[in-house]
Amino acid sequence: MDELKQQIKEVIIASLELEDITPENIVDSDPLFGEGLGLDSIDALELGVALKKKFGVGFSQESADTRDHFASVNALAEYIASEQEKAK
Repeated sequence: MDELKQQIKEVIIASLELEDITPENIVDSDPLFGEGLGLDSIDALELGVALKKKFGVGFSQESADTRDHFASVNALAEYIASEQEKAK
């Protein structure tokens, strides 16, 4: 799971072009939106596309769970791992 979290952090940084942030600066449990990284809804769309390309998982704009999946790196890692497990 640590490797997955590291990959997620790298996708966040690369897809959103966060030049002054390294994976080590992102705390797994910190919020990605508002406080924490301070991402916004446009960032969420870009990040969703990048995560789909990298990990092959989709996010539904209609699903109330999507907001929960994007709560933190931990939440994203749990969602991606569970979706990849279902696909096996």
